[in-house]
Amino acid sequence: MVPPSSLRSRPPEGEPDALGAARRASGSVPPSSLRSRPPEGEPDALGAARRASGSVPPSSLRSRPPEGELDALGAARRASGSVPPSSLRSRPQRGFTLVEVLVALVIMSLLAMMAWQGVDGMLRARDISQQRLETTLRVNTALAQWQQDLAAIQSSAAVPDLRFDGAALQLTRRTPDGLQVVVWSLRSGRWLRWAGPSATTQRALQESWLGSQQLQGAEPSQLMVLDGVESWQVYFFRGNAWSNAQSSADAAQGGSGAPVGAALPNGVRLLLDFAPASGLSGTLTRDTVLGPQP
Repeated sequence: MVPPSSLRSRPPEGEPDALGAARRASGSVPPSSLRSRPPEGEPDALGAARRASGSVPPSSLRSRPPEGELDALGAARRASGSVPPSSLRSRPQRGFTLVEVLVALVIMSLLAMMAWQGVDGMLRARDISQQRLETTLRVNTALAQWQQDLAAIQSSAAVPDLRFDGAALQLTRRTPDGLQVVVWSLRSGRWLRWAGPSATTQRALQESWLGSQQLQGAEPSQLMVLDGVESWQVYFFRGNAWSNAQSSADAAQGGSGAPVGAALPNGVRLLLDFAPASGLSGTLTRDTVLGPQP
């Protein structure tokens, strides 16, 4: 009776290790590299014989796992993280269509137009602000010169110290070189200032005063200090009240046609009415206090 191969080939318990050790000690066991390598030329002949006999299955059958194991193998690979995501493994490359490109160009054009309108509005606002700032600076400069002339009024026995006839205001002011006649006038919307030469004698001062009454507005010595002025008016402060410099009561004390040596007012009020196209609107009022004469 022949025992089964599983029982026939299995040595008693404990003998495989002893047997292997004895064979390795005696040198009868060849190295694994020599034991597993077939004689030269036999691998090709063996493969050809197996293919001729039909004992080698096709590669499609040889590499296909048993039925049911494919799903288990895929689940195990997904669980271990060795399978890449489907989005990376199977998603094809996709570009933009012509309609999408045209829609994007239209949207970009609209955005560019809106941005340009915003920039243009900012530039216009900056230009308007710059123009108004320059106009304000010119007005402040003109008023500063006006107040400086009034603060330097000097009485004399040769000509009137201060007179306003509705068209021009004449005054005599002191300078480091003597006395000087100054005239403020309004011609064709332009506020002009004329300053005569400094005089050290009464005759020279009287000639300068007479020459200031014949100004035509085109003299080289006349300076335009402000434009866009429609009208102006001057008031004098006397007796705790403001009065028109052209009134009869004020004329008797130093207004229009005032005699030489008349008393000066305590203050002067200036009213300027600007034209709508000048960049300024309304009426500008400036009061100047006249100090005591030295």
